[in-house]
Amino acid sequence: MEGPLSVVLRFSHPVEMIVSVLVGMGFGFALERAGFGTARNLAAIFYGRDFRVLRVMFTAIVTAMIGVYFLDLAGLVPISTLGILDTFPAAQAVGGLLVGAGFIVGGYCPGTSLVGAVSGKLDALLFIGGLLVGTLVYTLGADTFAPLADAGGRGRVLLHEWLRLPSGVVVFAVALFAVGAFWAVGRIERRVNRRAAPAGQGPQSVPAGAAAAERRAP
Repeated sequence: MEGPLSVVLRFSHPVEMIVSVLVGMGFGFALERAGFGTARNLAAIFYGRDFRVLRVMFTAIVTAMIGVYFLDLAGLVPISTLGILDTFPAAQAVGGLLVGAGFIVGGYCPGTSLVGAVSGKLDALLFIGGLLVGTLVYTLGADTFAPLADAGGRGRVLLHEWLRLPSGVVVFAVALFAVGAFWAVGRIERRVNRRAAPAGQGPQSVPAGAAAAERRAP
């Protein structure tokens, strides 16, 4: 998203950049404190043993969604001032699968790999290296990937517009879904960890490469 700080608060560009850096540092600190700088914690969600990723990110999404809804309603931050990427269903579906596969294999997503690297994790540094290689490959092959990347463009689409429902109804429904998801994953965690405990297994299973690199990390 782009614009709300400078548009609403009338920051100069240098001040906006400083505020953005401070917000980014705060976000990174929050991720590290939540345990997102360690592949063990992140990958545990795929084993049903630790859903902190879902809890933290879903809470952030719902909080931001409710905040944007009421700020738009009050006219303080009109949603029209937010830069929203166009929708390309095919490309975004393929991209989501690739990111998910990378998450399972490496134990990080792009953002959390930076948190891990700053925390001194060697596996995170290797992950960032792979991320840079993938970015380079896509950049060099942009013309080859263009038919997929540009296929089925639908422009700027918001969820409530796609569902043809009032925005308030969608906000309430997503918040309610989040509460239900938190309850459900809590039950899954308890059941999985209860079964694993007798065998001496904890919520620490991670991809082999991530675990090996982390053991060598300081």
